[in-house]
Amino acid sequence: MSTSVRILIAFLFLLFGGLVYFANDLTERVERQYMEAAEEPMVDAAQVMAAWVETLVRDDGTIDVSPLRETFGRAHQRRFLAKIYNFEKVALSLHLYVTDANGIVLFDSRGKAEGENYRWMLDVGRTLKGEYGARSSRTDEANAFSSVLFVAAPVRRGDAIVGVASVSKPQADMFPFMEETKAHIRWMALSSFVGMALLASVFTNWLASPIRKLTTYVQQLGRKERPPTPKLRGSEARTLGEAFEHLRDKLEGRQYVEGYVRTLTHEMKSPIAAIKGAAELLQEDAMPIEKRTRFLQNIHAETTRMQNVIDRLLALSSVENRKALDDATTLDLSMLANAVADAYGAALEAHAHSLEMSTPADAWVRGESVLLEMALGNLLQNAIDFSPPGGRIWVDVSQSTNGVRLDVCDEGPGVPEYALKKAFDHFYSLQRPDSGKKSSGLGLCLVREIMELHGGMASIHNRSEGGTCARLQFPPIFSDTP
Repeated sequence: MSTSVRILIAFLFLLFGGLVYFANDLTERVERQYMEAAEEPMVDAAQVMAAWVETLVRDDGTIDVSPLRETFGRAHQRRFLAKIYNFEKVALSLHLYVTDANGIVLFDSRGKAEGENYRWMLDVGRTLKGEYGARSSRTDEANAFSSVLFVAAPVRRGDAIVGVASVSKPQADMFPFMEETKAHIRWMALSSFVGMALLASVFTNWLASPIRKLTTYVQQLGRKERPPTPKLRGSEARTLGEAFEHLRDKLEGRQYVEGYVRTLTHEMKSPIAAIKGAAELLQEDAMPIEKRTRFLQNIHAETTRMQNVIDRLLALSSVENRKALDDATTLDLSMLANAVADAYGAALEAHAHSLEMSTPADAWVRGESVLLEMALGNLLQNAIDFSPPGGRIWVDVSQSTNGVRLDVCDEGPGVPEYALKKAFDHFYSLQRPDSGKKSSGLGLCLVREIMELHGGMASIHNRSEGGTCARLQFPPIFSDTP
């Protein structure tokens, strides 16, 4: 599991915990706020009822509750429909009971508690003492939703408290409002979590994108590929990418120099030793003219060989140190192949080789003509060198959904199986059938580098009927015309 995914999971875990705590705390406060909001108008109702009951107090301090029975009886008989948002109210839920100065219930709008002593009830007992009286009691102790809120007010005759008027309202009437609010809070918390999780995922992916690009880039470098420097957002990521690129250049340069100095030294030992030996022998005055001519020819041949190695090294180093094509254009590979074939006409005639061209029109590729001519020339020269006298060579260009392909095939002895994997290595070469000599071993390596620079691939394989085919595979371009 990547670090970015771990950070995202930790963030989402903390976010979820925080939202759960916030939602729970808020839903608890919702219930309290609804209770507070319900108690405040009940205080007003209790005071109004107490003031009404005071008009019913007789001269002896007793209370005539018959008008209360008549009024509440009519009220409970009323039929109505009050649509309060999503809640429909169809019956009276406000209750009233009245006690005397001793706490004995004189009137109960529900008709259940008349005659009972309620002095021990908090709403009645505190009100008789001149304090604010209120209580919340359950009708069913096992049911938290059965609570009923009572608020009382004193009934006075003069300065004396002669009774208590207590109004009550079931809290269950407020539960639909509370549950709807709680459900909304939970839904908002869940929606917020989902929305923030999506935003966090997108943001994490955006932050981790440069790291993933750099990781892929370094892995490609480890596989000795030549990827372009990734385009990175942000100054820190861009600076890190530039540092990797600078480090790659230094490491590649150092390895390049070390490898080439070692291989160049090895390749130069043989021609230098031959030239030195021939030069020492040429200092003898009595040497026959025939031998002198032969040694001079050896010196010329070895010098030419050294020059060829140096030229190929310069060309190869120039290509290997490039990271992209400098002046790429859309080219017709068939026309390019025909032009290269014409340039090698003399070499083909010298070996009595026949050349067959299968080059359909409009085989478009993207690249630099000079480099592609160099690659095609190397393949054609190899085919000439390894074909028997009078042999047949053919160049075939074909197109498919995978791009454009060019094959250069011959009727030579083929490449030994052990050498197929080494054919594109630096300084690896096989003996030419006609002379028994090896080339510089840089031609196919140069071809491979040119194709990688063009985003393509070079390969070589033996034909089942004999001979060898070298193949250049070009990537497709999204236009069939230049």
